[in-house]
Amino acid sequence: MPIFDLSIQRSQLLVVDVQERLLPHIDEHERVVSQTVRLLRGAQLMGLPRTLCEQYPQGLGHTDGRVLDAAGGSPVLHKMTFSAGRDPMLVEHLRGNSRETVLIVGIETHVCVQQTACDLHDAGLRPVLLADAVSSRRAIDHAVALDGMRAMGLLVTTVEAALYRLAERAGTELFRAMLPIIK
Repeated sequence: MPIFDLSIQRSQLLVVDVQERLLPHIDEHERVVSQTVRLLRGAQLMGLPRTLCEQYPQGLGHTDGRVLDAAGGSPVLHKMTFSAGRDPMLVEHLRGNSRETVLIVGIETHVCVQQTACDLHDAGLRPVLLADAVSSRRAIDHAVALDGMRAMGLLVTTVEAALYRLAERAGTELFRAMLPIIK
Protein backbone atom coordinates (compact mmCIF):
# COMPACT_ATOMS: atom_id res chain seq x y z
CA MET A 1 0.00 0.00 0.00
CA PRO A 2 1.40 3.45 -0.89
CA ILE A 3 2.79 5.52 1.97
CA PHE A 4 0.60 8.50 1.10
CA ASP A 5 -2.61 6.58 0.45
CA LEU A 6 -5.15 9.37 0.60
CA SER A 7 -8.08 8.80 -1.70
CA ILE A 8 -11.72 9.76 -1.49
CA GLN A 9 -12.76 6.11 -1.61
CA ARG A 10 -10.51 5.02 1.28
CA SER A 11 -10.53 8.03 3.64
CA GLN A 12 -12.62 9.29 6.53
CA LEU A 13 -12.19 12.09 9.07
CA LEU A 14 -12.08 11.94 12.87
CA VAL A 15 -12.27 15.15 14.94
CA VAL A 16 -10.92 14.51 18.44
CA ASP A 17 -12.12 16.54 21.43
CA VAL A 18 -12.30 20.10 20.05
CA GLN A 19 -14.35 21.05 23.10
CA GLU A 20 -15.45 24.46 24.34
CA ARG A 21 -13.95 24.39 27.84
CA LEU A 22 -10.60 22.96 26.79
CA LEU A 23 -10.12 24.94 23.59
CA PRO A 24 -9.20 28.37 25.10
CA HIS A 25 -6.23 26.77 26.89
CA ILE A 26 -4.78 25.28 23.69
CA ASP A 27 -1.80 26.87 21.94
CA GLU A 28 -2.94 28.44 18.65
CA HIS A 29 -6.50 27.24 19.23
CA GLU A 30 -7.96 29.51 16.55
CA ARG A 31 -5.69 27.86 13.95
CA VAL A 32 -6.91 24.43 15.08
CA VAL A 33 -10.55 25.50 14.74
CA SER A 34 -10.12 27.21 11.35
CA GLN A 35 -8.16 24.31 9.87
CA THR A 36 -10.62 21.77 11.27
CA VAL A 37 -13.53 23.71 9.77
CA ARG A 38 -11.68 23.94 6.45
CA LEU A 39 -11.09 20.18 6.41
CA LEU A 40 -14.67 19.38 7.43
CA ARG A 41 -16.01 21.50 4.56
CA GLY A 42 -13.69 19.83 2.07
CA ALA A 43 -14.55 16.38 3.43
CA GLN A 44 -18.25 17.14 3.06
CA LEU A 45 -17.79 18.15 -0.60
CA MET A 46 -15.94 14.87 -1.22
CA GLY A 47 -18.50 12.78 0.64
CA LEU A 48 -16.03 11.55 3.25
CA PRO A 49 -17.52 10.12 6.42
CA ARG A 50 -16.95 12.56 9.31
CA THR A 51 -17.02 11.58 12.97
CA LEU A 52 -16.53 13.78 16.03
CA CYS A 53 -15.71 12.54 19.50
CA GLU A 54 -15.88 14.28 22.85
CA GLN A 55 -13.91 13.44 25.97
CA TYR A 56 -16.05 13.58 29.12
CA PRO A 57 -18.41 16.32 27.84
CA GLN A 58 -19.97 16.84 31.29
CA GLY A 59 -16.65 18.30 32.44
CA LEU A 60 -15.07 19.63 29.23
CA GLY A 61 -18.19 20.83 27.46
CA HIS A 62 -19.28 19.98 23.95
CA THR A 63 -17.60 20.45 20.60
CA ASP A 64 -16.98 24.07 19.58
CA GLY A 65 -20.01 25.48 17.72
CA ARG A 66 -18.02 26.46 14.61
CA VAL A 67 -16.77 22.90 14.27
CA LEU A 68 -20.26 21.47 14.84
CA ASP A 69 -21.70 23.77 12.18
CA ALA A 70 -19.06 22.68 9.66
CA ALA A 71 -19.64 19.02 10.57
CA GLY A 72 -23.16 19.27 9.18
CA GLY A 73 -24.88 16.73 11.41
CA SER A 74 -22.02 14.23 11.54
CA PRO A 75 -22.18 11.82 14.47
CA VAL A 76 -20.73 13.00 17.79
CA LEU A 77 -19.65 10.10 20.00
CA HIS A 78 -18.72 10.41 23.67
CA LYS A 79 -15.77 8.66 25.26
CA MET A 80 -14.14 8.31 28.64
CA THR A 81 -10.89 6.80 27.35
CA PHE A 82 -8.24 9.27 26.25
CA SER A 83 -7.80 7.27 23.04
CA ALA A 84 -10.75 6.96 20.69
CA GLY A 85 -8.99 3.76 19.60
CA ARG A 86 -9.65 2.24 23.03
CA ASP A 87 -13.38 2.91 22.91
CA PRO A 88 -15.02 -0.16 21.31
CA MET A 89 -18.06 1.79 20.09
CA LEU A 90 -15.87 4.41 18.36
CA VAL A 91 -13.63 1.82 16.73
CA GLU A 92 -16.68 -0.14 15.54
CA HIS A 93 -18.14 3.08 14.13
CA LEU A 94 -14.92 3.92 12.25
CA ARG A 95 -14.59 0.37 10.91
CA GLY A 96 -18.24 0.53 9.84
CA ASN A 97 -17.33 3.34 7.42
CA SER A 98 -15.25 0.75 5.49
CA ARG A 99 -12.43 3.23 4.90
CA GLU A 100 -9.07 2.37 6.40
CA THR A 101 -7.41 5.80 6.18
CA VAL A 102 -8.43 8.02 9.11
CA LEU A 103 -7.49 11.69 8.92
CA ILE A 104 -7.16 12.90 12.50
CA VAL A 105 -7.51 16.46 13.82
CA GLY A 106 -8.13 17.79 17.31
CA ILE A 107 -6.67 18.24 20.76
CA GLU A 108 -4.48 17.53 22.62
CA THR A 109 -1.74 16.31 20.28
CA HIS A 110 0.29 14.59 23.00
CA VAL A 111 -2.64 12.94 24.78
CA CYS A 112 -5.90 12.01 23.02
CA VAL A 113 -4.70 12.59 19.43
CA GLN A 114 -1.44 10.64 19.78
CA GLN A 115 -3.04 7.78 21.72
CA THR A 116 -5.88 7.58 19.19
CA ALA A 117 -3.48 7.51 16.24
CA CYS A 118 -1.34 4.78 17.79
CA ASP A 119 -4.29 2.62 18.81
CA LEU A 120 -6.02 2.97 15.43
CA HIS A 121 -2.76 1.98 13.73
CA ASP A 122 -2.49 -1.05 16.01
CA ALA A 123 -6.11 -1.92 15.10
CA GLY A 124 -5.16 -2.08 11.40
CA LEU A 125 -6.34 1.38 10.32
CA ARG A 126 -4.12 4.02 8.70
CA PRO A 127 -4.06 7.24 10.75
CA VAL A 128 -2.95 10.45 9.07
CA LEU A 129 -2.18 13.39 11.37
CA LEU A 130 -2.88 16.89 10.11
CA ALA A 131 -0.25 18.92 11.94
CA ASP A 132 -1.91 22.32 11.44
CA ALA A 133 -5.24 21.09 12.83
CA VAL A 134 -3.92 19.58 16.07
CA SER A 135 -2.38 21.24 19.12
CA SER A 136 -1.76 21.01 22.86
CA ARG A 137 -1.71 23.43 25.77
CA ARG A 138 2.06 23.70 25.40
CA ALA A 139 3.85 23.96 22.05
CA ILE A 140 6.61 21.60 23.22
CA ASP A 141 4.10 18.80 23.89
CA HIS A 142 2.62 19.28 20.42
CA ALA A 143 6.02 19.25 18.70
CA VAL A 144 7.36 16.24 20.58
CA ALA A 145 4.17 14.25 19.92
CA LEU A 146 4.32 14.96 16.16
CA ASP A 147 8.01 13.98 16.08
CA GLY A 148 7.22 10.77 17.94
CA MET A 149 4.38 9.84 15.61
CA ARG A 150 6.61 10.46 12.57
CA ALA A 151 9.30 8.27 14.14
CA MET A 152 6.69 5.50 14.55
CA GLY A 153 6.04 5.69 10.82
CA LEU A 154 2.71 7.52 10.95
CA LEU A 155 2.01 10.03 8.22
CA VAL A 156 2.01 13.67 9.34
CA THR A 157 0.93 16.28 6.79
CA THR A 158 -1.20 19.44 6.59
CA VAL A 159 -4.84 20.15 5.81
CA GLU A 160 -4.02 21.79 2.48
CA ALA A 161 -1.71 18.95 1.38
CA ALA A 162 -4.41 16.41 2.27
CA LEU A 163 -7.14 18.32 0.42
CA TYR A 164 -5.02 18.53 -2.74
CA ARG A 165 -4.11 14.86 -2.51
CA LEU A 166 -7.77 13.88 -2.04
CA ALA A 167 -8.91 16.13 -4.91
CA GLU A 168 -6.28 14.45 -7.08
CA ARG A 169 -6.52 16.70 -10.14
CA ALA A 170 -7.31 20.22 -11.29
CA GLY A 171 -10.02 21.08 -13.79
CA THR A 172 -12.73 18.91 -12.27
CA GLU A 173 -16.04 20.05 -10.81
CA LEU A 174 -14.87 18.83 -7.40
CA PHE A 175 -11.67 20.86 -7.59
CA ARG A 176 -13.56 24.00 -8.66
CA ALA A 177 -15.98 23.53 -5.74
CA MET A 178 -13.03 23.08 -3.37
CA LEU A 179 -11.06 26.13 -4.51
CA PRO A 180 -12.80 28.53 -2.09
CA ILE A 181 -11.98 26.13 0.76
CA ILE A 182 -8.38 25.62 -0.33
CA LYS A 183 -7.79 29.34 -0.81
